[in-house]
Parts: sequence; C-alpha cells; structure tokens
Amino acid sequence: MSINVQIRKEEELSRFLEIHNFQVDDLDNGVYRVVRETELPVFIKVSEVAVYFELDLGNITELAGEELYFKLLDLNTEILPVSFGINNSNPDDPRLVLVETREPCHLSDNQLLSVFDAIELAADKAEKLLTSCISEG
Repeated sequence: MSINVQIRKEEELSRFLEIHNFQVDDLDNGVYRVVRETELPVFIKVSEVAVYFELDLGNITELAGEELYFKLLDLNTEILPVSFGINNSNPDDPRLVLVETREPCHLSDNQLLSVFDAIELAADKAEKLLTSCISEG
C-alpha cells in the first residue's frame, strides 16, 4: 500500500514565479511584469482584495467595430476563466486586453499557474481572430 503525504508550502508571489521559470520585474506599487519564455508579458496588480492579471494585445482602434466586438464577446465563452476587455485608461490609445482576477487569500500554485496557461491559450485564439480580421480588412 502506498501512502501519500500532502505538503503545503507558502512562497512569496514573485519568488514562486521565478522558481517556475518566469521572469518577474517589480514595477512598484504592487505591479509586476511577468514573462514566460517567448510569451507576451502579463501585468499583475496585487491589492488586498484581488490579484489582477492583464495581457495587452495592442491598440484596437484600426479594427474596432461591431463585427469584431461581437466575435470577441462570442470568443469570451471559449476562453474562460480569462476574458477580453478594453483598457481605455488612455482614451487616445484604447487597448484590447485579456484579463483575469483571483482572490489573493489561499491562492494555490495550481490556480496561479493555470491563469498563465489560460491566458496563453486565449492569446493564441486572439491572434487567430485578429489575423483573420486584418487579412479581411
């Protein structure tokens, strides 16, 4: 008979990510720029109530329109828990982003790593959609 022992270990966020081969840059004020291998950077904002993840897919102005927005909303159902959004913090440069939020308390290693996997898969789907929109336009 095999007996398995579950081990629980806590690790600070940036250290945990570095252990798992992510490059982590602390941008101050609870904001981190996190890169895995050749993937696009994911920005993480840590607050007391949530951990926010955002991946910038670029300026959306040239492609913006009802058809694209419909396709993005439709694709949202396929990329859960991640979703598309518009970062309009600079109205002159609206950005298409992938976003996800997690509660900071009891965030497990698998939950955290799965966010990056989900973002990566969603970014691949976004690339296909945006490439088809560019080639049509």
